[in-house]
Amino acid sequence: MAKGDIPGLVSALGYQGFWRVRRDAAAALGQIGSAADVESLIDALEDDNASVRIAAITALGNIGDAAATGPLAATLGSQAVDIRKAAADSLGQIGDPAAVEALVICLKDVSWSVRRAAASALGRIGDARAADPLKTAFDDSDANVRRAVGDALAALGWQPNGQRSVSKANRPG
Repeated sequence: MAKGDIPGLVSALGYQGFWRVRRDAAAALGQIGSAADVESLIDALEDDNASVRIAAITALGNIGDAAATGPLAATLGSQAVDIRKAAADSLGQIGDPAAVEALVICLKDVSWSVRRAAASALGRIGDARAADPLKTAFDDSDANVRRAVGDALAALGWQPNGQRSVSKANRPG
């Protein structure tokens, strides 16, 4: 990474000798942040090692290219909680409204950490389609989820009582 050897890092992403090499290559590519590496990182979502997949998911979020939205949304169906949580976080970083439907489904995930990440991601995306599902999720059994839902609703301009907030700039005269 220090040398900026992107082709070398992409090559290391496919190295089958040690999974740590692939994980570190994915992390480095995410830190460099070149959209040219998105396809290689999307391919790494299929890696046999969960640590490599999580590093690729995180890298894709750091890069922020909307081309990764579909593949990342597909990883929300993983059996691994850490994968689902990382994917929700990265989808929030990307901010593509195409992820809203997949993230809304995650508001009902069995893991509170995935539900919290999905709520936060929906708040970052800021799409009004998420308002009603978030209002429903405001009754979640986990305080961390409720807090994230409240923050997401506030980002959408909604208050927990269901009233739409009016910013000072939009208040009537």
